[in-house]
Amino acid sequence: MPRMTDIIAADIGGTNARFARAKLSARNVPTLGKVRKYKVADFPSLQACWAAYVRDEGGDLPKAASIAFATAIGRDVIKLTNSSWMIRPDTLDEELGLKQMRLVNDFEAVAHAVARLPKDNLPLLFGEDRPFPEDGGVTVVGPGTGLGVSMIAFDDGEPHVIATEGGHLDFAPLDPLEEKILTYLRDKFLRVSTERLVSGPGLNNIYKAMATIGHDRVMLMEDAELWQAAIDGTDEFARAAFDRFCLCYGSVVGDLALAQGPHAVVLAGGLTQRMRELLPQSGFHRRFKAKGRFESLMATVPIRLALHEEIGLYGAAAAFREKK
Repeated sequence: MPRMTDIIAADIGGTNARFARAKLSARNVPTLGKVRKYKVADFPSLQACWAAYVRDEGGDLPKAASIAFATAIGRDVIKLTNSSWMIRPDTLDEELGLKQMRLVNDFEAVAHAVARLPKDNLPLLFGEDRPFPEDGGVTVVGPGTGLGVSMIAFDDGEPHVIATEGGHLDFAPLDPLEEKILTYLRDKFLRVSTERLVSGPGLNNIYKAMATIGHDRVMLMEDAELWQAAIDGTDEFARAAFDRFCLCYGSVVGDLALAQGPHAVVLAGGLTQRMRELLPQSGFHRRFKAKGRFESLMATVPIRLALHEEIGLYGAAAAFREKK
C-alpha cells in the first residue's frame, strides 16, 4: 500500500450526494479536497449524479472510490432508504469507470470518522469525561434524513466498526402524550420506527401530531423551515415540538447505548450540531438516564458531539482501506 492513496470519497444520503477527492496518509487519516454537493432528487440515478460530479470536477480523477450509502449494504440490489435510486454493486465499479471500490453504510462511515477524530473534535456534552474504552462498544448515532446508528467495538484499543440499522427499531412511547403521538403516526405509516420521530422529518411528524392531539391551529411548514423556527424559538409550538423531539431522542439513544454496551456515546450529524446549545437545556439527558435500575450507570456514560463539516465524506475515505 503506497504511503499516500488518492481516491474519490462519496456520501450518498436521501437528500444530498456529496463528493470530494481525498488523500489517505500512511496512518489512514484522510485529507479532503473541494466538496461538491448535489440534490439527489435532481438526478434519476447515482450514475447520472456521478457524471455531473466528474464533469464539474474536471481533470484526471482517481480510479478508486469509497462510497457511503444511507441504507444497508451487502445486497444484490441496494435501494436507498429515503430515495428512489437503485444500486447494483456487482456492476457499479464498471458503470462508474472505477478499478477499486469500497461501499459502506453511511453511519458506518461516520463511525470510521469518529474513530479517527482528535479529542478536540469530540467535545463532551454529558456524563463523565473519560476516553473511549479499551474494550467495549461506543454507540454512534445521529438524526438526518433518517436516524443513523452504528457501533465502534474496541478490542485492546483497536476500533472495529459495525454497521447497524438501529434507526428502524420500533418506537417505544414513555408517557401519555407519546402514546397519543404513536397512535396518530400509526394512521400514517404501516409501522412506526424510531426514525419516524427522531430524524429531520421526525420533528414535523411530532409537530403535526401534537397539533392534531391538542386541536391547535398551527402553520404548516417544510422541514427546514420548521427546524429553523424551532431552534430560533420564533414559533412557540415549533419549540414545543422540538422539546418533545429532544425527549424522544434521549430515550432512543439511551436504549441503543444499553443494547450496544453503555460505555460511550457519540452524537453526529448536522442537525445535532445545530442543537448543540439547546440540548443541555432540554430533557435529552434526563430521558437518556431514565433506565430504571441502570439509571446511575447511565448518568456516567460520556456523551460526546462529533464536530466535522463533512463527517460522512471523511469517514467514507477512512473506510477505504479497512477490511471488508
